[in-house]
Formats: sequence, C-alpha cells, structure tokens
Amino acid sequence: MRFLYVVGARPNFVKTAPVVAALKRRFPNDEHVLVHTGQHYDADMSERFLEDLDMPEPDARLGVGSGTHAEQTARVMEALESLVVSEPPDLAFVPGDVNSTLGASLVFSKLGVPYAHIESGLRSFDRSMPEEINRIVADEFGAYLFAHSDEAVANLAAEGIDSSRVHLVGNTMIDTLVRLEPRFGALGTARELGLHPGDFLLVTLHRPSLVDTDELAVVLRHLDALASNLPVLFPVHPRTQRRIDGRSYPRVRFTQPLGYLEFLSLESDAAAVLTDSGGVQEETTYLGVPCFTLRTTTERPVTIRMGTNVLLGLDPGRVAAIPDLLREREGRETERPPLWDGRASERIADVLERSL
Repeated sequence: MRFLYVVGARPNFVKTAPVVAALKRRFPNDEHVLVHTGQHYDADMSERFLEDLDMPEPDARLGVGSGTHAEQTARVMEALESLVVSEPPDLAFVPGDVNSTLGASLVFSKLGVPYAHIESGLRSFDRSMPEEINRIVADEFGAYLFAHSDEAVANLAAEGIDSSRVHLVGNTMIDTLVRLEPRFGALGTARELGLHPGDFLLVTLHRPSLVDTDELAVVLRHLDALASNLPVLFPVHPRTQRRIDGRSYPRVRFTQPLGYLEFLSLESDAAAVLTDSGGVQEETTYLGVPCFTLRTTTERPVTIRMGTNVLLGLDPGRVAAIPDLLREREGRETERPPLWDGRASERIADVLERSL
C-alpha cells in the first residue's frame, strides 16, 4: 500500500509525526510518503519542527508559500493534484484545520482517494473563522474521522455523519508531547532566559481576528502594565511581528519564534499562558498549566471542562485580570481528558489494521 501524509503548518507536524511513526511500525513493508505543502515556510515555523519532531525529510515540497486563503488553497490543490494523479495513494492523511487541510481534502475527494482526518469533529460554531470551514469540509468527505474527545464525536453525530467513519482515539498532539517530555523537561529554557520557573506569563497570539485589528495594541499595553508585577515573555509569530513593529512596550520581553522543544519547556514552567492558539489550549491542559484564551469561542471545550482553560473573550481589558484569576484558581484540581495518554496514534494504527 501507499500511504500519503499532507502537512503544511506548524501544528500539522505535531499532530502527524506520531501517526507516521506508528504506521511505519505497523505497516513496515508499505510505502509512506510525506508531503510538505510549504504553507509555513519560515525556517523557525517549519524546518525546526521537522528536526525537533524527528520527522523524515519530506518526499515532496509543494512550496505554496503565503497568500490569501483562496491563493494558498488553490496552490495546494494544483500542486497536490499533479502529485496524486501521477502516483495515487491508497490512503491519505490530512491533519487539523488549516488551508492545506482544506485543499488536500478537496483534491482527495474529487480524485476518489480515501483519506483520514486527524483531529476530526472540533467545532467552535463560529463560521466566521476560516478554520471552522476547513474542519467541516474535511470531516464531510473523510473516510476515517479520528476524534480526540467525546465532544468531537457528538459534533459529528449532530451533523449526521455516519458513525462507522468516526473513531475516538485520543489526541495525537499529546502523543508528541508525551514522547518529548523528557527532552523539553531537561532544557530549562526559562532559566536560560533569566526567568524563574512558575513566575512568568508566556504569551502567543497570531489569529487575524485579534492581530489584524487595533485591539492588539490595547492587549500589549495591558501586558506592559502587567509585566511590572509578573514577567511577560512573548515569542512573536511573524504575522504578529509585522503588526508590532515601530511600537514600544518596554516591559514585555519579545523573542523570535522558538523551536517546539524550547516552547514546551517554557510552557511547562510558566505561571500561566495567554494565547489564541488551539494547540496551546491542549498542551496546557495536559501539563496542568493555567491557560487564558483571548477568543470568544473555542473548538476545544474539553480544556475548559478539565479546569485548565478560561475564555477571556476578545476583550483586551481582561488581560489585566489575569493575576486575580490566577489567585482564584490556586489549589483547584485539574484533569487530563480521557485517552490523552500518548497512545492515540497506536489506536489509529489499530483501526487501520482491522480495516485494511
């Protein structure tokens, strides 16, 4: 058999790496082809991930680069279609909810190639989010829908999707975190940066709904004020950096994007994390680190139910409340979701071994 894995953006690598490894172990005599669309093309946002995750060198690079949603999706479709037509896979894999996910799902659907959607069934119920559209399309046509939580399974059932396609396996992103925990746990990145573990706020913001508006400056002013009492470290996404340039927030410590291991080291040592990222909500839930999400909705409500994540809404003023919210949470017990145990990829392999 020929298995084809399509990755394009930073979170895709994290979700797909353990699946590739598990299927290579389970199907060692079959062909495994890794395609990197190049949606994230900055070395810090993609190449370092391949190294940190011990992923093989991609067999094909589509080089789609930056652009509008339509431009990125169209480039993925055009380049991937040519590759698939010349060497059709027996089963393809698309992770997550980025434009590469959408483009690949459409190509495979139109060419009649069965595909598996990794991290299926997530819903924010906000269709103004491009990611929500991408998720819905990927789930509609996928032959195998691998869900990471009970809520995801319920969402797919509510949309009328045949339950025979849905498999609750757990979270493959956590598989990667579990495997790398000894490595990032030994790094001590916080101390290397002159920070005390448990005594700083880690920030990551990149979504257009915040970054491309005037609200970003308001958030940064609140962070600058908060940093007088709680150190603030902000590894800056390239698109966020373009919006910050020329403005001064002297108490906020900005850095370049970090490698995955360094970021996980900081995340595990932080007093709390302020984010608009879906994956960070999941990582902090596993690590038991308080997370404050600067969004009005989340497609990962399980993180709220487990007690680690708080939705602040798109209200910059709520940033100032983080110290008080942290004090309120002291001593509160948190839990890890069922099946977030580092074995989700093995369960995917189990499903495919039975099916294929």
